[in-house]
Amino acid sequence: MRTIRLYMILQWVLFLPILLPLCMVFGALRGAVLMAERVIDQMSIDISYKSTDTSVQPEA
Repeated sequence: MRTIRLYMILQWVLFLPILLPLCMVFGALRGAVLMAERVIDQMSIDISYKSTDTSVQPEA
């Protein structure tokens, strides 16, 4: 039979209201930063001009 550790239940009950919002906030911030990096990378790829067409002459 499993024994129930009341001390661990008490710790979870006390610290979960603190940990859960912190995890949500930091997860959202991390997601926003990663998405911003992806958007900036895609923007730099889209903006940079690399022509594979040799018939187009760049202006001097």
